[in-house]
Amino acid sequence: MAGIDDIKNAAEKAAGKAKEAVGNVTDNDRLKAEGQTDQAKASTKQGATDVKDAAHGVADSFKDNK
Repeated sequence: MAGIDDIKNAAEKAAGKAKEAVGNVTDNDRLKAEGQTDQAKASTKQGATDVKDAAHGVADSFKDNK
C-alpha cells in the first residue's frame, strides 16, 4: 500500500505546487498560501509513510532472524 500512498502524496504535492504557481502569476496571496500548505501536508504524509515503511522493514528483519 505504500506505493499507492507515495503516488497520492506526490500528486497532492504537485497540485500544491501548481496552486502556488497560479497564485504567484495572479498575485493571489491566499492561493499561494494554500498551495504551500498543500505541499507541506503532502510532505508530512510522505514522512509518515516513510516511517511506517521503515518500521515494517525492521519488523520483517526480526521475523527473518527467527
